[in-house]
Amino acid sequence: MLLFVNPQSRRGKELAGEVRRELEAQGIEIAAPHSAGSVDAVVVGGGDGTLARHMARALRLDVPVGLIPLGTFNELARTLEIPLDVEAACRTIAAGHTRRIDVASVNGAYYVNEASIGLSSRLTRLQHSADKQRFGFWAIAASALAAFRYLRPFRAQIEYDGGSVALRTFQLTVANSHRFGGFITAQDAAIDDGRLDLYAIEGEGLLPIWSVSRAILARRWDSGAGLRVYRAPSFSVSTRRPHRITADGEPAGRTPAQFAVHPEALRVFAPEKKS
Repeated sequence: MLLFVNPQSRRGKELAGEVRRELEAQGIEIAAPHSAGSVDAVVVGGGDGTLARHMARALRLDVPVGLIPLGTFNELARTLEIPLDVEAACRTIAAGHTRRIDVASVNGAYYVNEASIGLSSRLTRLQHSADKQRFGFWAIAASALAAFRYLRPFRAQIEYDGGSVALRTFQLTVANSHRFGGFITAQDAAIDDGRLDLYAIEGEGLLPIWSVSRAILARRWDSGAGLRVYRAPSFSVSTRRPHRITADGEPAGRTPAQFAVHPEALRVFAPEKKS
């Protein structure tokens, strides 16, 4: 199998050697990065953004992905209950059990958790790998405070199966999973339900952010004033001027944007799903 460890992820540089040793201890043969031979899996050591960079290769080869969580939030690992410990994650890969999950795309860029336009996209661009490695969550919190300086609402026209809506928003997220953003858990959503969930925050200033934040922490999405939620297998988003998009923390072009879900497109080594 192919192995890719991101040295700029939260624990990538520190644990790269351990990842290789543990995989080999489990009897897993690691191929050269540009191996011309057959590949039966792709193993990614890093965070969700690292997976996003290598997902196209796994989909093209039609092989399962092994995930060694070395990032800050590790949303997919937490969603699939993949152990955060390196040795246990390697044992999960060696066990060979896989789950099929949906993959989302925006303008051709693949992601598994969420893609954003607006405030959180700006937050991502303000983050630095060195700060995340050193300070983890606190580096992201500092970036969030800095991002509020750029809080500007924008108009978005959204088309989806069964409807069309025009919004004035400063944050638009299209999620593929019920977990995203580091601490957000949404009800009635799943990473294998064959649909996307679009969340938009309408309003001006900090009041709607405060209202929605309280609703998120209480896990009562429907109680957040200004929050709009739409569910569909695809969305088309256009804005008056181009806005940057990030997908699982990686750059994903600018609006206009075409979002789509690819049901059960990716196999991931994971513990058996609990009933």
